[in-house]
Amino acid sequence: MPSIRLLPHLILAALLFALPSVAEAHVLVGEGGGFLHGFEHPLSGLDHMLAMFCVGLWGAQMGGRSVWSLPIAFPLIMVAGGMMGIAGIPLPAVESGIALSIIVLGAAIACLWRPPEWLALVVIGVFAIFHGYAHGAELPNAADPADYAFGFVVATGLIHLAGIAVGLGFQRLHGGQLARALGGLIGLGGVYFLVA
Repeated sequence: MPSIRLLPHLILAALLFALPSVAEAHVLVGEGGGFLHGFEHPLSGLDHMLAMFCVGLWGAQMGGRSVWSLPIAFPLIMVAGGMMGIAGIPLPAVESGIALSIIVLGAAIACLWRPPEWLALVVIGVFAIFHGYAHGAELPNAADPADYAFGFVVATGLIHLAGIAVGLGFQRLHGGQLARALGGLIGLGGVYFLVA
């Protein structure tokens, strides 16, 4: 496993690799689009938004390195799932996996579950595959995959930041009870997505 000091450099390299080249730089291509369409995609589905928000909220609730390690790992792993979706590699029960991510992450927040960081990373990593797969499988024919992926990674990061901000803010109010209540409500929302 690489040294923790190398992690920022690896993240920067991954982000630079995902950037479109100058010759291919475009915002929208036809109806599908590139960066903007990818950016809009995580914002267009409440199920995706809730799960991604929970990753930031849970990381803030856990504290320490988890405040940044969970929200950074999720979109990076999500890209791998996206590549699977683009390639058409079968992944069963994608929508159920997304709904379960909301239930599990909401319950983790509601129950104030603080597992070891590696276990939290495994949990969010499994769910990131499902979320990324959905994004990749829904890639419009007109979209440039690199632009699209970069767009949904940026939007995902912003949703994580919102979850972190709310989590850190709620930690100070009533001893974190508001964050736990919010996690419970989000988990119930996941039940809706599972049965709907």
